[in-house]
Amino acid sequence: MEKAVLTVIGSDKVGIIAAVSKVFAECNVNILDLSQTTMQNIFTMMMLVDVADSTVPFGRLAEEMKRLGESMNLKIQLQHESIFDSMHQI
Repeated sequence: MEKAVLTVIGSDKVGIIAAVSKVFAECNVNILDLSQTTMQNIFTMMMLVDVADSTVPFGRLAEEMKRLGESMNLKIQLQHESIFDSMHQI
């Protein structure tokens, strides 16, 4: 298993989870867990995914997610779990 963390932040709109899930499904990435909430029209989501069997290289997948975010006026970032953990240690 090769885990990665996806974060999404932006204005709430229909189809965010569907669009992200569609890209992951097309690339054979398994969603392990997700948490999402909307606070006063601000959408936030974190997904833990397994990228071990992805049909595209990790860098390309991360770039695809970034472009998806730009097209939906969201900030979407995909990071390997170890990088995410290192960046968020207290």
